[in-house]
Amino acid sequence: MMEFPVTISLIAANVLVSLIGLSNRDFFEDNNFWIAPIRDGRQWWRFVTSAFLHVNATHLFINMFVLWEFGRVLERILGATTFLIIYIGSLLAGNIWEYVDKKNQPDYRAVGASGATSGVVLSFSVLLPFAMLGLFFIIPMWAIVAAALFISVSYFLSRRPNTMIAHGAHLGGALAGAALTFLLVPGSWSRLLAQIAERLG
Repeated sequence: MMEFPVTISLIAANVLVSLIGLSNRDFFEDNNFWIAPIRDGRQWWRFVTSAFLHVNATHLFINMFVLWEFGRVLERILGATTFLIIYIGSLLAGNIWEYVDKKNQPDYRAVGASGATSGVVLSFSVLLPFAMLGLFFIIPMWAIVAAALFISVSYFLSRRPNTMIAHGAHLGGALAGAALTFLLVPGSWSRLLAQIAERLG
């Protein structure tokens, strides 16, 4: 039996859809997160399909590496169903945030699983706040500190005009990942506070 069925299935889906999109421009254009057809043509499926497309192999690899590293841990701790709910919820929240933020920019487009993976990382940080992460794979940092920095930087960068990166999706996905963890995992909020108090005390 597959040990991490949801994580592996999500990675497979991302790779498959991204490869199709990279080889078929019409498919890519019909499924990316493009404000004009969403707003004016009510092409709501783009909220989901865009999160499985990537602009190139590097973009795909980074998101799938993050999903593999953190998704396995969450799937083991939370179970497949709860992990999947957090992933999909973060995906949708990230794109909803980006839509609200960019709805007056009809030419705005974006793709990528970053909103969903941001939620996965934040969920991990809520449950294991003092796990040591390597920021940019170099700087050692507690997960909870990295999470706070990520949210702050994503908010700041999302306010910049004409950004080419969907920082709003990162922010919305991250906040949703944390919120869903508090909602779906009994006692997660009190345990987080207790761990912080113990560490600081």
